[in-house]
Amino acid sequence: MSDDALGFDTVRWMGGAADGWLRLIDQTRLPVDFLEIDCRDAPGVWEAIKMLRVRGAPAIGVAAAYGAVIGARSRGLSEAGAVREALHEAADYLAGSRPTAVNLFWALDRMRAVAQTDASNGLALLEALLAEARAIEALDRATCRAIGRHGAPLIEPGDGVLTHCNAGGLATADYGTALAVIFAAHERGTPLRVFADETRPLLQGARLTAWELARRKIPVTLICDNMAAQVMREGKVQRVVVGADRIAANGDTANKIGTYGVALLAHAHQIPFYVAAPASTFDLSIADGSLIPIEERDPREITHGFGRQTAPDSVQVYNPAFDVTPARLIAGIITERGLISPVDRETIARQLSG
Repeated sequence: MSDDALGFDTVRWMGGAADGWLRLIDQTRLPVDFLEIDCRDAPGVWEAIKMLRVRGAPAIGVAAAYGAVIGARSRGLSEAGAVREALHEAADYLAGSRPTAVNLFWALDRMRAVAQTDASNGLALLEALLAEARAIEALDRATCRAIGRHGAPLIEPGDGVLTHCNAGGLATADYGTALAVIFAAHERGTPLRVFADETRPLLQGARLTAWELARRKIPVTLICDNMAAQVMREGKVQRVVVGADRIAANGDTANKIGTYGVALLAHAHQIPFYVAAPASTFDLSIADGSLIPIEERDPREITHGFGRQTAPDSVQVYNPAFDVTPARLIAGIITERGLISPVDRETIARQLSG
């Protein structure tokens, strides 16, 4: 999954089906330390997803697919039935790592489907599973590039583009979703400047987005989350582009906590607010955003952020990892198939069925 311009692999399979393993960038160590970790069993992949060592809906899906391959070997390779049973067990286990990103479940469902195919022996089935995981990775790479191509024309010369959280190469197999729009516009020669929200409480915007943009030599200004309104009021922002972790059938979109607030601010300042996401991020079984499960994370991410206590011991904490932006606030959803606008049930169904 190499990106020549960036020089890193977010998620990478090492070796063959029977003896291979998953190598990840530990994103909790960025931007100070660039450290890769190896996951050689399903619990290691589960922990990496749960603890945000790998994060971003598309990257989670790719990592889970490879994790399912690793788990499928746990009962030996002599019989296809043993591999099949181990695959389903590993998929169920990995599905419990994080509840909101639908790409996780989409990828695992693809792996379960392959496990049901006939195979002469366990190794043959395992090879088929690894081929499917590689296909999921390849699809994500192509999807990211297509999102960039469709989204780049939305950026006009001189635009200030605000983004929230991280939806770049670190969140996908290659190139990103929201940042793909910015990368592609930059590569077309469109002058622009990015304003990156720090994204509390884990600072993915500060630690990851700013890092990616700086590596590509794209002008970026880091701001605290609560500065977005002032930056918009000063006329420095002409577009907002964010990613997504799950999109309901009507276009309501779950993304990193704070996105809904940014969308409200963009609406108040008459700034177009775009979501960039692959078709696999849509969950058409969910009618609207009220039904999207929202992950709640450890209170210590707020009270002891990055190892330092910043709140009294007795304080109550509410720490949802995501919020839902209503479709009415979204100017368009950029997918690998094109721009969905207006964002409504009919337009979404028409594009996704095409």
